[in-house]
Amino acid sequence: MILNSKWSVFIQHGKSRSEIVAEYDLTPSALDHWITQASQSGSFKTKDNRSPQEQELIALRKELKQLRMENDILKQAALIIGRKSLS
Repeated sequence: MILNSKWSVFIQHGKSRSEIVAEYDLTPSALDHWITQASQSGSFKTKDNRSPQEQELIALRKELKQLRMENDILKQAALIIGRKSLS
């Protein structure tokens, strides 16, 4: 059960949930979210806790940015070549 694993983290470090929240100036929900992430993926890093859909969306956005840049380069090249052929 996730709740038991959350509380075991607090017990292992000898601090209560409220002590950790106060010490690090967190909201209880933020602490719960971080503990859930760590228990599911073993990491607190955002990139390690993304869903497959989020990862795909990021990859598609990156690819779109690259393709737009390549398109702009080709447009500029076509303009330069067009000017040279008119001269």
